[in-house]
Amino acid sequence: MSITVIDYGSGNLKSAAKALETAANNINSSQKAVVTSDPKIIKKSDKIVLPGQGSFRDCFLGIQKIPGLNEALNEFVLVKKKPIFGICVGMQLFAKTGYESQQTKGFGWIDGEVRKINNINKTLKLPHMGWNQIEFKKNFNFFSNLKNNSHMYFIHSYELNVNQKDCVVATTNYGNKITAAIVKDNIFGTQFHPEKSQKNGLIILENFLKWEL
Repeated sequence: MSITVIDYGSGNLKSAAKALETAANNINSSQKAVVTSDPKIIKKSDKIVLPGQGSFRDCFLGIQKIPGLNEALNEFVLVKKKPIFGICVGMQLFAKTGYESQQTKGFGWIDGEVRKINNINKTLKLPHMGWNQIEFKKNFNFFSNLKNNSHMYFIHSYELNVNQKDCVVATTNYGNKITAAIVKDNIFGTQFHPEKSQKNGLIILENFLKWEL
């Protein structure tokens, strides 16, 4: 089984791939992580991981600049309906629209929009950076072997506001409730970085590798 980490010039590609390989070893899986932007390889993959680091606009435009990549991702997710895991900005790109820098269209796979974290009374430091607890909203298989309120590592100034509330499977508290994880059919995403979240993050990756639709 092949796992592809999408390379579009953004994100901790090597650390994500290394964490996936560690997770695979932990569950005695032969799955290998390949880092690529080649649409042909992506189309043949069994699962893909879409990392993200930087602004919503820069990340989405970076994908559009690579010939065939946008089409390959849409085919993988919407037509073939194979599993995809978006990390941080990678998850945010699933939304219809992002409002970082300027209004930018996203993939539209999730009914929602990305806006700056609501900094209530200007008391919060942005970016939201460091360890924070996640609260499970649903008993979902991605959280198998994890305790509710487990700590994960976050670094972001913008949040995904989801209109389809049943897609939100975990939240974190940073002044207000922020979407920490979403699931819709074959689509999974986390605002936190599992590759930076040590043991808890590896459990999330292990559960993704074991995920069967």
